[in-house]
Amino acid sequence: QVQVEESGGGLVQAGGSLRLSCTISGLNFDTNDMGWFRQAPGKEREGVSCITMFGYPSYIANDVKGRFTVSRDNAKRTLYLQMNSLQPEDTAIYFCAATYRDINCSVNDYKYWGQGIQVTVSS
Repeated sequence: QVQVEESGGGLVQAGGSLRLSCTISGLNFDTNDMGWFRQAPGKEREGVSCITMFGYPSYIANDVKGRFTVSRDNAKRTLYLQMNSLQPEDTAIYFCAATYRDINCSVNDYKYWGQGIQVTVSS
């Protein structure tokens, strides 16, 4: 059984930073593409940033470009999202997801999902 678990969320003031982590068990971590997605209240889930199994970022959303960085450590089976210069509009539930082969960091591309973790940015 595949288990996906996010950590590192919380409440931060605008301009602050958080680092999300995601650990996965039950699948071959280093042969799966990985992604971070988020869903704000009343909005659809959207891709934030995705990374290939080789560790190359394959996508980053325009509104987080230059502020967020995705990375992975295959030895630790962990995915990261470093979020800097956070803004109130970044407030959302953030999800970690895995798939055998990502196409364009689309929600529909991903098979395994975590429960999500809340990130709240106060102004």
